[in-house]
Amino acid sequence: MPLALLALAIGAFGIGTTEFVIMGLLPEVASDYGVSIPTAGFLVTGYALGVMFGAPLMTVLGTKVSRKRMLMLLMGLFIVGNLLSALAPAFSVMLVGRVVASLAHGAFFGIGSVVAADLVAPQKRAGAIAMMFTGLTVANVVGVPLGTLVGQSVGWRVTFALVAALGVVGLAGVAKLVPDVPRADGVRLRHELAAFKNAQVLLAMAMTVLGFGGVFAAITYIAPMMTHVAGFADGSVTWLLVLFGLGMVGGNLVGGKFADRALMPLLYVSLGALSVVLALFTLTAHHKIASAVTIVLIGALGFATVPPLQKRVLDHAHGAPTLASAVNIGAFNLGNALSAWLGGVVIAAGFGYTAPNWVGAVLAGAALVLAFLSAALERRDVASRPRAAGTAPAEQRAVAHH
Repeated sequence: MPLALLALAIGAFGIGTTEFVIMGLLPEVASDYGVSIPTAGFLVTGYALGVMFGAPLMTVLGTKVSRKRMLMLLMGLFIVGNLLSALAPAFSVMLVGRVVASLAHGAFFGIGSVVAADLVAPQKRAGAIAMMFTGLTVANVVGVPLGTLVGQSVGWRVTFALVAALGVVGLAGVAKLVPDVPRADGVRLRHELAAFKNAQVLLAMAMTVLGFGGVFAAITYIAPMMTHVAGFADGSVTWLLVLFGLGMVGGNLVGGKFADRALMPLLYVSLGALSVVLALFTLTAHHKIASAVTIVLIGALGFATVPPLQKRVLDHAHGAPTLASAVNIGAFNLGNALSAWLGGVVIAAGFGYTAPNWVGAVLAGAALVLAFLSAALERRDVASRPRAAGTAPAEQRAVAHH
């Protein structure tokens, strides 16, 4: 794998840390600002919505510059947002800082996915994408737990200042290691938008929203769930997040390995198992060991879907993949926002801290239904091609390849 993938992984590490560390610090932030846990959950929702809207916006703005320069500009925006969060005198200001940082997220992963895929042979594209996303998953093993520990020990503001420093390291890595490939000629915004006419692209994005939303329905409220229901001490949230991160790393690597071989079967297994495990979490959350095992499984099954879904979007948006790739990253975070909000709704309604797990199970189950629908439509399209008038065999094979 090219060394440039390391630079992308470094940037992903910083972004992953700031995205997920807030979940372990929700009680501290809520207490400091005098707001409820569901209200503090808007820091997750706001970030996710910022990614969703920022991904296409920043990608379109970046069509006039090289991908390397755009990646560097995005890391600069990420640094500013995290510094604003660290210094925020009020909850509303911190929410603004989270949104500013989030604007870099979707475009960085979207553009980075295209860069990573272009650096390797076609049969290794999913593996290269997974390598970049390894930075995101490792952040949950190292960055998020350490950030949570620091936040609980010396204050959450210090955590976000350190995250800003991680952004500086990521910026330096991109500047040093990513090749300065000129902007592709002949690719215009209308070409990028044309990818959204493809039903398979839209279905893959919908699977992203629902499947990853299932993960975040549970994980957004992991701190209060584990301390109030499972009976863990506050300090235990750190190592529970390490377990979640280890599951993410394993799932991401497995997803990257098998997505190039059996993409749709991988989605069937991971989404189906995720739905079942989330439903069981309503029971296992009452037992320390069982809940710890379940957290690992949620991380593994959730992130096993990331490389195949991102690859599926790239494959079906061939020719103009940058905007579609970035929007799919936004779709991950739309799922985060939707599930964080729904989780807060069921908690506020009095159903308890385990209720978001049922929300997650339903969302993951819906994603599985869409996966079967996507495969059925694909089989129908393939079956109808030989009967299409005027279609030469070579043309049929070319279409079927995509």
